[in-house]
Amino acid sequence: MKIAILSQNEMLYSTRRLKEAAIKRGHLVDVIHPLDCYISILSGKTMVHYQERELSDYDAIIPRIGASITFYGSAILRQFEMMGVYCLNDTEAIARARDKLKSMQILSQKGIGLPATAFAHSVDKTSALIKQAGGVPVIIKLLQGTQGKGVVLAETYKAAESVIDAFREMDAYFLVQEFVKEAGGTDIRCFVIGDKVVASMLRRSKEGEFRSNLHRGGKAEKVKITPEERSVAVRAAKAMKLKIAGVDLLRSNKGPLVMEVNASPGLEGLEKATLKDVATMIIEFIEENYQISADKKKKKVDETSRQITKLALP
Repeated sequence: MKIAILSQNEMLYSTRRLKEAAIKRGHLVDVIHPLDCYISILSGKTMVHYQERELSDYDAIIPRIGASITFYGSAILRQFEMMGVYCLNDTEAIARARDKLKSMQILSQKGIGLPATAFAHSVDKTSALIKQAGGVPVIIKLLQGTQGKGVVLAETYKAAESVIDAFREMDAYFLVQEFVKEAGGTDIRCFVIGDKVVASMLRRSKEGEFRSNLHRGGKAEKVKITPEERSVAVRAAKAMKLKIAGVDLLRSNKGPLVMEVNASPGLEGLEKATLKDVATMIIEFIEENYQISADKKKKKVDETSRQITKLALP
């Protein structure tokens, strides 16, 4: 197979590992920076170009599109989809997961456990927002934030009111969310491929910090998850229609709660904590599902040809 990895930096751990795993299994691999691509749109023909050449011969695309370039990266990925290239996660699924509010609305509709969350815009709704989230302390989270950025723990009503007012002054959209104290500054990242959790790690925040993100100094260790946690992670990924996903869970007195579903989960902390070759698992999944997709397309073409032949007969 010929595989393209859409990534802003081929030296990033996840990009490098995916490339190594694909080459080891005999595939041709290119790392393509989405911002260096452009699309030509003509009647009946729309193409992706990169470094003055048309990108028309790839079998599969692995999107590693950073949050800061979601719009442009998604436009490039969408064009590959329209050209019939197999994409590991499609454009709509990525956009769905990147929208924190929409993703929570979808997960709630599917009956998946979530921290109590409120969303509003009007200034006079501050007390109601805090009440809906279970009272202080509360987490206040910008919708656009990633890797723990734009996330604040307000321990008193006054602090919560100040943060909410500040975010409103910025005309920013945000969520007010229940603080799950019993989680103790930890969460669990479940890595889902298809309909299986293939690896999981517990992330623990550093002293004095409530966010367990590894980018913020959190520590990771291998963890054994329960059947319920496994089921919730798979259901959350399916609700987002993601083929691979990093599902972040909190262990609460009410059972596992989904904190976030990540469409481009990193591999570094996970592989080092679990000693599992997750990159190769991803490539194996692509191999299997690319073939299934190709067989379906061939069957559809054959059926169309039969129908045309049948209509042409006297």
